[in-house]
Amino acid sequence: MDHRIHQLPQQALQIPGAKHPNNQVNRASFKDLLTSELGLKELKVSKHATERLQERNIHIDKHQWQVIESKMAEAKQKGITDSLVVLDNAALLVSTKNNTVVTAMDRKEATSRIFTNINGTILIEK
Repeated sequence: MDHRIHQLPQQALQIPGAKHPNNQVNRASFKDLLTSELGLKELKVSKHATERLQERNIHIDKHQWQVIESKMAEAKQKGITDSLVVLDNAALLVSTKNNTVVTAMDRKEATSRIFTNINGTILIEK
């Protein structure tokens, strides 16, 4: 974690709703500015992972996605860059560095696999 104090660029500190020289309204919220400054990103699901989720009929509800995103952020703080996320019904290979789900498989398929190039595992139970 970087404990240094950084000066924000002047344009990033402009008040939302204020008129700018080019007459456009700045609509960046405080949350958007904070997450961009802290390097936080929303969880992304790669095209490959999306296809695998659909092909394998894997359904992950909104609450589970939120838990996955939270645990990935926690893992990232601990220095984990690539992880295996094990759910009741699926296993996901994720990049915490890019905050991206790289691929997905169902649990039956995952039991016969050997996972390499990961430096962490996240177990999530319902």
